[in-house]
Amino acid sequence: MKIASKNLKIGTLIIMAFCCLMSNCMDSKPDTYPPPQTTTLNVKVYFTQPDKSALLSQQSDAVTASSTLLPTITINSKKTYQSMDGFGYALTGGSAYHLFNMSASKRATLLNELFGLDGLSIGISYLRISIGASDLDASTFSYDDLTAGDTDITMANFSIAQDKQWLIPILKQILAINPNIKILGSPWSAPAWMKTSANPKGGSLKPNYFDAYSKYFVNYVQAMASEGITIDAVTIQNEPLYDGNNPSMYMSPEDQGTFVKNNLGPAFESAGIKTKIIIYDHNADRTDYPITILNDAAANKYIDGSAFHLYGGDISNLSVVHNAFPNKNLYFTEQWEGAPGDMAQDLKNAVKDLIIGASRNWCKVVLQWNLASNSALEPHTPGGCSQCLGSVTIDGDVVTHNPSFYAIGHASKFVRPGSVRIESNSTTDLPNVAFITPEGKIVIIVLNNTNASKSFNVSNGTDTFTSTLLAGAVATYVWTK
Repeated sequence: MKIASKNLKIGTLIIMAFCCLMSNCMDSKPDTYPPPQTTTLNVKVYFTQPDKSALLSQQSDAVTASSTLLPTITINSKKTYQSMDGFGYALTGGSAYHLFNMSASKRATLLNELFGLDGLSIGISYLRISIGASDLDASTFSYDDLTAGDTDITMANFSIAQDKQWLIPILKQILAINPNIKILGSPWSAPAWMKTSANPKGGSLKPNYFDAYSKYFVNYVQAMASEGITIDAVTIQNEPLYDGNNPSMYMSPEDQGTFVKNNLGPAFESAGIKTKIIIYDHNADRTDYPITILNDAAANKYIDGSAFHLYGGDISNLSVVHNAFPNKNLYFTEQWEGAPGDMAQDLKNAVKDLIIGASRNWCKVVLQWNLASNSALEPHTPGGCSQCLGSVTIDGDVVTHNPSFYAIGHASKFVRPGSVRIESNSTTDLPNVAFITPEGKIVIIVLNNTNASKSFNVSNGTDTFTSTLLAGAVATYVWTK
């Protein structure tokens, strides 16, 4: 019995020791899936979800401590690219008309939301307007329309009276909100009497009116200046390779180069006009057009850069022009969204191709077409765009926000003029672009370009945080050092 009792005590001690050992091992074993720990980094996050459950909404505790198991977007603020002038829209005559006809209080509220700098606005910093009519005006017009057979090479009849009805009043209200906004002017056509078609639609500029047309540009810049509106830049011709719009005008690269070097450039220089001259203003599939003009040194010296649309070609083609002439600027000036709009697809396309794509391919300006329309998608010229959806839809005082409002807002609100694009690695699943602002903040815009939720790290080489985006969602991260 004594032997059995002794053996029992030894067995009990062994069991107790084993249990103690196992308890210690369990206590010291790390949890395989630790709960997320909120990072102490100063990162603000603004989300837009494709189902509209979040619309440029700030979310607290949206970033967590980093995980080594996730893909990482690494940013490098020491590797810099182009300086940004801003993001925005075309303010067409139709857009101005709808804004002008709102009640004063509702118009003021909307204009502040679009152009203001407070927490509720998206801070648009760049606008494109038409020189004369675009196809989103109720009718075609130029600033020097004449009866058939008449000419006016001295511009004696030049007048911007048409723009004084609603475009100029709206521009003045915008400038009162943001005096630093930059404005680009683009003509859809020269006056009909200067053209081979003798019509606002189609045809090309007759060479004997090149000089008169340069005076037309000079008068335009000066007339707008007299209204307190500075035209920062002009393009020579909207979509010069498509003459089927109304209005429209065909212009070959050879003619455009000749016009710049022999007429418009010298005319601006003689008049002391500092407005930038931008060439092309058409699709990304014809990089040969701006390169042909820039290859002419006599034209090149007057040119600030080239402008692009994306109804043809790939956005990456823009880097071909940059690489050929790295001292010239690039501008992305137009891409439309078709009515009635598809939030998920339109948001993804605009952010991937324009906000991220155009910026990563050297554009210092990124603009969508257009700022506003009504629910009937009016006005437009006969044959003009009848499906162009605005950033906002205005019906009287009722305002609806459309996909491009949020796409542009994800950049314009945070990437202020003077911000500089910086290096970041981008993938098909997580396309992104990064900037450093004049205040030293890092802004990263990321799209989840997959059909599933995606978690990832963002690192500046020293600090790292983790975030998760639902399928098709967009986020802007504002990282303060």
